[in-house]
Amino acid sequence: MNLGSININQIRQGDCVELLKKLPDNSIDLIFADPPYNLQLNGELYRPNQTKVDAVTDAWDKFDSKEVYDIFTEQWLKECHRVLKPTGSFWVIGTYHNIFRVGAILQNVGFWMLNDIIWVKPNPMPNFKGTRFNNAHETLIWATKSQKSSYTFHYHSMKVANDDLQMRSDWFIPICQGEERIKVNGVKAHSTQKPAELLMRVILSTSNVGDIVLDPFSGSGTTAAVAKRLGRNFIGFEREPFYIQVTNDRLSKITPIDKPLLEYKIEKRKPKVPFGNLIEKGYIKIGEFLYSRDGKQSAQVQADSSLILDGEAGSIHKISATLLKKENHNGWAFWYAKRNKQLISIDTMRYDFEKKYIATKATYQTLEFENSVVNEPEESFLKYEDHVI
Repeated sequence: MNLGSININQIRQGDCVELLKKLPDNSIDLIFADPPYNLQLNGELYRPNQTKVDAVTDAWDKFDSKEVYDIFTEQWLKECHRVLKPTGSFWVIGTYHNIFRVGAILQNVGFWMLNDIIWVKPNPMPNFKGTRFNNAHETLIWATKSQKSSYTFHYHSMKVANDDLQMRSDWFIPICQGEERIKVNGVKAHSTQKPAELLMRVILSTSNVGDIVLDPFSGSGTTAAVAKRLGRNFIGFEREPFYIQVTNDRLSKITPIDKPLLEYKIEKRKPKVPFGNLIEKGYIKIGEFLYSRDGKQSAQVQADSSLILDGEAGSIHKISATLLKKENHNGWAFWYAKRNKQLISIDTMRYDFEKKYIATKATYQTLEFENSVVNEPEESFLKYEDHVI
């Protein structure tokens, strides 16, 4: 399976900018980028006991100047912007050394920021010299292709994962340790391996099963490994053959989760579409008859959106309840309209109405506010625009 000249579900060796150019426009659903930090370290770092710290001293993290780094950043960000779908999500992670430069440039090339996420590390590396605050976090930026982009966001699933509280923008996730840390001959394979938990949260929240996830700086392959496990397709670009071997060994041990377990059942909800909307937009015609599922019962549609049955007028819910001799009933589940000699559920019609007239994926969202005192969810919902916050 190919995307342009790039194989899907493989790690490709080479320069990320040149490889990105081989991908078609608007072809990627989710990009997670973990570019070089450009730490500009001077000399080696030692602990108080004089043991050497295994810091980020790799050649791939070295640039001649900040200006050279900015040029490189603009090049790969422009290509990422080009290949990202209008409905896709873009994520980039960095430290204080580079994330502010990257953030400014990504805005300049056209991305629209949605959030900055603070990855708080409960177990960070200490500041051995004692000359600064302990650097215990990294910053992620979540962006879309443009301000008007629709995008996937599984809000309710993230809320459930956070004990029914709205998930915040500070994520407490430990750095890789123990068995998760990949080592070769007793030495850690990659100096900046990201924890799988971090990528799980990114991929679960902003993509869907079967989507294509791209990592232009694949490294030890965490993005690809998590994407495979979560039923997504992946593409990875990596310059170093050693890291590609590490990643392929890692991928060979990954078993994808069964698809039924990956369904976002908590996200499925009924559209807030009144029956009158279907009449106003011509989905239902005034004067036509609606039928029960077996076609034996029928009621006529009136101009005011009511139904008439044996001289009695009422809503789709009231008339279906009358027929079933119940006090209350959901009329959306009862009534069908005849189309091309077949019965079509009016419930199906309202989903189509919502898709066409109201939203695609997450073009609108409702925000559930949490009580700031007792930290329990309030029952009221508020629609908002992000420029109001």
